[in-house]
Parts: sequence; structure tokens; C-alpha cells
Amino acid sequence: MFKLLIFVAIINMNFMRRIRIIENKSEIAAGTRGSSLGIDALKVAAWNQEDNYFKRYSSVTIKDQNHLLYEPVKSSSAIRIEGVVKVYEIISNEVKETLLKNEFPIVLSGDHASAGGVIAGVKMAYPDKRIGVIWIDAHGDLHSPYTSPSGNIHGMPLATALNIDNKESKIREVDETTLSYWNQLKNTGGIAPKILASDLVFFGVRDTEAPEEHLVKKLGIKNYSVEECRKRTFKECATEALESLKACDLLYLSFDVDSMDSDKVSEGTGTPVENGFFPKEAEALIKEFTSSQKLVCFEMVEINPTLDNKENFMAETAFKILKSTTESIEKTLIG
Repeated sequence: MFKLLIFVAIINMNFMRRIRIIENKSEIAAGTRGSSLGIDALKVAAWNQEDNYFKRYSSVTIKDQNHLLYEPVKSSSAIRIEGVVKVYEIISNEVKETLLKNEFPIVLSGDHASAGGVIAGVKMAYPDKRIGVIWIDAHGDLHSPYTSPSGNIHGMPLATALNIDNKESKIREVDETTLSYWNQLKNTGGIAPKILASDLVFFGVRDTEAPEEHLVKKLGIKNYSVEECRKRTFKECATEALESLKACDLLYLSFDVDSMDSDKVSEGTGTPVENGFFPKEAEALIKEFTSSQKLVCFEMVEINPTLDNKENFMAETAFKILKSTTESIEKTLIG
């Protein structure tokens, strides 16, 4: 009996090691400062909850380019894009290597721009596989340098993954230097596009601009609104979404904390939006996807403790979701 318990413990330890935390503190693509502190805020939340989460899993912190925050902006249409190119390169390679080691990457990022690099990393690891993207976010993040009103690249990651410019909706011209960097982002890993529009599903998107709305309609991207999920049930909507992605070989799940209701949670994120998911709803929705054997990567982004109007409440809430999500992923890996 004792030998059996040791054997089971060893198996459990091996599966625990299959999860790897990738800490990405980049915030150069956000419009506000402070999301680079989001990971540390999660760690404070873990300490306050007396949880050793960040000791239980292997982790790596990738090199950021946040020093560019102290330098003059060179492009108003894609702010600090030269640094984002480097972030894409670094994080895509880290995700790729993690997957090729048969580990499951949980990526904790400052701003959401690097999601394009994460998707690139999945594609680089599995170039012949079709990747489905589940995007839980208040924003569509489909802008390009041609269409973004702000020039903040955290609103552009899906355009890089889809390899689209949306010039028919352009609001400005783009200089040659910026365009060169933009093409590098889209071609990260030497593969473009990384995903198909038919393999992208939105949940909770409710704050978009006209160029993004044009693409959603043109490309037929399904958005499960907060209201629809509540009316039909989260399980029904998630099941339908997974069915629509059944042709995909692999799935990537991105969770932006601004998908949650800023009034009910807090404003501790770069672009808070009201009328979003409640924390328990977001947690339940994510669990519907973590039960899929096709899921190979999970990312949580945009926690900004400097903007939190309720001390560290956003990170406290996000950590509970992170812990629950990780436990669900572990069960799926073991199963």
C-alpha cells in the first residue's frame, strides 16, 4: 500500500510539472501604465490567501522591453512597435519551447498585445495544426496601425494573428518604418496567418470601434455577449463554441480581466468596461473550455493594480480564477 501511494505521488508530481508559468511583464503596448505590476499583484493575492501557487509550478520570466517607456515614441500609429516585435520574438519562442517539452504554458501577461506572440508560439510548435482561439475580452483587439484611434498595440494582437490590415477602414496613413515592423509582427515565426477567422470565437466583447465592427461582420466572427450567455446558459454557449471549433486540432484560450464587470469587480485593468461577466461566471465559462483535451495554452492579461479602486481586488479576484483554472487544466492533463 505504501509503495502504491508513493507511485501515485510521483505520477501526480510529474503531471504538476507539465504546467509551466510564463511571466511576461511587458506593458509597452498599453495606453496606461502599471500592468507590468499585475503578476506581482497576483503573487500578493496568493500570499494573502495563504496559497503557495507560485511555488508549485516551474516558471520563467521573459525579458521585457519596458525601458522603451522612457524613450520618445517613434510611431503614433503603432506606439513602441519596435519593442513589441522583440516581445513577440521572445514570448513566441518561449511558448514554442514549452510546448515542445510537452509542458502546458500558462502565460501571465501585462498588456494583451503579446497574445499575438503567444498564438505565434503555438503555431511555431505545431505548424501543421489548425488552431482555434477563444477570446474572453471586453474588446475585439482587431485593429491595425491603419485603423487604431490610439495607436496602442494591445488593441491589435488578433489582426497580427489573422494577418490583416483592414485598409478599407483606415483612418490614417502608415509610414514605411512602422509598416515594416507591422509586417514583422504578422510574420512572427515565418508563418502567416496563424489562425483563420472561422476559428476565432469571442465571449463578452462589448467595447469596439467601427473598423473592428466592420471586420466582425465581414469575417463572420461569432461574439457570445454577456446577455446571451446568461440567457442561454454559459454551458450551452461554450458547448456551441467548441462545436464550431471542432475542425481545429488545438485550442488557445485568452482571458482578459476587463471581460469582467468593472462595477462589480474593480477598475484594476487598463481599459475597464461595465456590464461584463461576474467573477463566478467568468470562472465557470473558462472551466467549460479547460475540460477540452485540445486546449494547449491559457493566458491571463491586463491586471493593473495601480488603477484598482478597491486596493488589490482585481488581482485577488483574478488569482481565484487562475487557481481554479489551473486545477481544471491539471485534471484534464491527468485524464
